[in-house]
Amino acid sequence: MVRLFLLLAALLTSQLPAAAQAAPGPAAPLTIAAAADLKYALDSLVTIFKRQHPAAKVTVVYGSSGKFYEQLRHAAPFDMYFSADSEYPRRLQQAGLTAGAPQPYALGRLVLWSKKLNPSLKGMNTLLDPQVKHLAIANPAHAPYGRLAEEVLRRYKLYDQVQPKLVLGENIGQAAQYAATGAADAGLLAYSLALSPELRRAGKFYLIPATAHSPLQQSFVVLKQAKGNASAAAFATFMGSPVARQALKKYGFGL
Repeated sequence: MVRLFLLLAALLTSQLPAAAQAAPGPAAPLTIAAAADLKYALDSLVTIFKRQHPAAKVTVVYGSSGKFYEQLRHAAPFDMYFSADSEYPRRLQQAGLTAGAPQPYALGRLVLWSKKLNPSLKGMNTLLDPQVKHLAIANPAHAPYGRLAEEVLRRYKLYDQVQPKLVLGENIGQAAQYAATGAADAGLLAYSLALSPELRRAGKFYLIPATAHSPLQQSFVVLKQAKGNASAAAFATFMGSPVARQALKKYGFGL
């Protein structure tokens, strides 16, 4: 009798839909370390992604690419890393700390932004105006946009004149904050931040020609600890979709 009962139970179970036999568990949380220039673009991307994947739990922390690189070398608990350049993700891959190769997602651009002046009138020569007593840039020691700003200043032969006026932000987001609050009279900032609603309302900018500096190719990578994380894999795939490319383009990123 017992054997007959077990046989019937097995037959009934085998006829149940797959979803009823093994309901999928909740999506794995996804924590992203991202360069500060991505603040508005990536927030928008995450919103779109979560509409497509309602169960996804995505947290983004913004900061300096170089600072994140140092933390990730020491096993900081992130699943994905979006850098403002491609070098830091490449180094992590070489160190065996990633689940795959870095994937380029955009080209960064630089602008000269000011709350009190209109840089579009005189371009980089705006920095020679006596009203520019402080110029905000990201720290070149660990921020790719800071290195780009320094390169541009040297390219226009302005570095020696403005070097005493430099105010260094920990990342490009903090440099933008200095310029927006008046702690600096101008800033060499990421184009993506200059296109944000806040900075568009607060000031004006000059888009520095891409030929005036080295290409700033930006890449992301899935980190080793996220291997097998379905949310990380889905977000990586999503980044190559037309809707994601359009969102990046909206915030001034080259593709």
